[in-house]
Amino acid sequence: MGILIYQNLKNTKRRLQGRLFYLSNKSVTLWPIKPKKMIDIILADNQEITRAGIVNVFSQAEKANFINAYNKKELISSLIISPNAFVILDYSLFDIHSVDDLFILSDRFKEANWLLFSNDLSENFIKQIYINTHNISILYKDCTAEELIMALHEMQKGHRYISNVVSSSLLNNAYKHIETERSSLTTTEQLILKDIAFGKTTKEIAADRHVSIHTIVSHRKNIFRKIAVNNVHEATKYAVKAGLVDLAEYFI
Repeated sequence: MGILIYQNLKNTKRRLQGRLFYLSNKSVTLWPIKPKKMIDIILADNQEITRAGIVNVFSQAEKANFINAYNKKELISSLIISPNAFVILDYSLFDIHSVDDLFILSDRFKEANWLLFSNDLSENFIKQIYINTHNISILYKDCTAEELIMALHEMQKGHRYISNVVSSSLLNNAYKHIETERSSLTTTEQLILKDIAFGKTTKEIAADRHVSIHTIVSHRKNIFRKIAVNNVHEATKYAVKAGLVDLAEYFI
């Protein structure tokens, strides 16, 4: 049976601290323990107390070199020197004046990882970030230290991190939007949309409702316009999301 020995520097004259030896059948295999890699973190936040808090949190979890950037010019200069840096940016308090400016920066420095660390971000702004970028994460300032560290670790893996609070807000507003659209459909339009989702043709729907094909075609155009879809496939997806179609019934 092999013996696992941690060879401490105090017990040997050799400088092999932090390595493990596995001794079995007189053979020795060496596994070095990799040290944490130093990372650059650019703090683009003009609140001194926030910068101090971030440094305190990450200093306990990471080997990091912290770089302060107090304006857009300093941020660009820091990214030129450290293009792979992690940028923690309070967008609402920094001199980046539009979401387009942010897109230009993130596109210019593609290797950087961006974390928007703010409190005052509009729903429309968050949607634009989510849809148009892949390297910008979002976290509110009232998060816990643990979530801040989690966000950094996800970014280190190449993943975008969107906090649960932000995600839930986006989903809730999306459902409200669907409900508003659904309520704009008349009862007749909802029933016709359901028939369309179940694969009925215009002729079949007209026959079932004892109306002309022209009437159903007119209803169909109005439905597609109101729910902003272009074809039957998109209309069916909408009907399922809006709860007009019972999935159990749909797959029978």
